Amino acid sequence: QVTIPSSVTSIGESCFSNCKSLTQIAIPSSVASIKDSCFSHCELLKQIAIPPSLTSLGTRCFDTCKSLTQITIPSSVTSIGEKCFYYCESLTQITIPSSVTLIGSGCFDNCKSLTQITIPSSVTSIGEKCFYYCESLTQITIPSSVTLIGSGCFDNCKSITQITIPSSVTSIGEKCFYYCESLAQITIPSSVTSIGEKCFYYC
Repeated sequence: QVTIPSSVTSIGESCFSNCKSLTQIAIPSSVASIKDSCFSHCELLKQIAIPPSLTSLGTRCFDTCKSLTQITIPSSVTSIGEKCFYYCESLTQITIPSSVTLIGSGCFDNCKSLTQITIPSSVTSIGEKCFYYCESLTQITIPSSVTLIGSGCFDNCKSITQITIPSSVTSIGEKCFYYCESLAQITIPSSVTSIGEKCFYYC
């Protein structure tokens, strides 16, 4: 367990990376910045409280935190970096606040236990492979603010049965729904002008 004192305002890149026995950490509200890969490969980290002072979560911030089951992102956060929660295979639940406008590529890649997620209407773009191999994901709501769904976004989301693409979307990337073998129903609006290669391959 680690307790960071309130005198700290920033936690540097890879600061606690590969602390494989760390199970719990308390970040004080004085911290305004968590750099890239800060807690990556903290494989026993089960609980972390993100303070309301943070505005962004860095690239690979919680990469391969395999024991992390849930996390609350405060409404001060506006962007979630690439592969931020990559391979958080025990993560079952996450709430993205309406302050977030950007969800980075591969953000929830291989979050194999994630069953449901709501994307707020503040988000305009969902990055490449954002939900790649979220094989337990059964339900997702894409808001009407989204104009672009990146390549491989829902690739291998094997439990999704239906999805509605809002009329704001103009482009669906290649392999977007690749191997979504349970997908029985999808509505594509007339606003879509391009559908990428192998978009619905193996559905």
